[in-house]
Amino acid sequence: MTLGILAAIHDEVDALIAAMQHEDARAKVHTIGMRDYHVGELHGHPCVLVLARMGKVAAAATTVTLIREFDVDEIVFTGLAGGIGAETRVGDVVVADRTLQHDLDARPFFQRHEVPLLDRAEFPAHARLTAELQRAVEGFLREDLPQTVPPEVLARFGVRDPRLHVGMVASGDQFINAPAAVAELRERLPALQAVEMEGAALAQICHEYGVPYAVMRTVSDRADDTAHVDFPAFLRDVASHYSSGVIERLLRGRA
Repeated sequence: MTLGILAAIHDEVDALIAAMQHEDARAKVHTIGMRDYHVGELHGHPCVLVLARMGKVAAAATTVTLIREFDVDEIVFTGLAGGIGAETRVGDVVVADRTLQHDLDARPFFQRHEVPLLDRAEFPAHARLTAELQRAVEGFLREDLPQTVPPEVLARFGVRDPRLHVGMVASGDQFINAPAAVAELRERLPALQAVEMEGAALAQICHEYGVPYAVMRTVSDRADDTAHVDFPAFLRDVASHYSSGVIERLLRGRA
């Protein structure tokens, strides 16, 4: 079983690529469509790692390539998101149980959020893969995070007792950073836990090709007017460790 692993930003995938290069001398890089696909073994498991870049089109194009060119059996996306759920806080993790595109609106021909000609708006995540990812997140937060990121660094970003949330993740080609936008999303999608820019596009492609998918998102902000504050530092000092640590736990649990 080969696992495809995507992220949108360098810091979310660089440590994984470095680990593969260190562990597997036979790992290769294939460049397709301006993206580098790193093929080899990571923590004892066959994987393809790739930086998809930001946005729904980028995620969809990369996912198609993973499936058609590299024949991956499953796909996991890891990255950051804005917390929308009432209980989500900076440093928490949201694992998607379903995704949708919050900016898709083809009315009056289709219902709001419905993907034209697919007769659905939501794409459920794969139950088994999602359960594996949940266990990896729980183990990382409980055991690994305190050893990986110094307490003073976590405190600097207000990360205290981070928790796992499982629920809806919505994607759109816009960075949500205003209280009014958050309020509107909460009213329109009461079950929404996090908002980002890639997961639902990946999910649609996986649905169309019959490939299991799961999405993990580290909450970097509350998607309000403070969403831009210290984002690069949080990504570098905190979130990058979440991505590499959780994926390592996921893979070692399978080896």
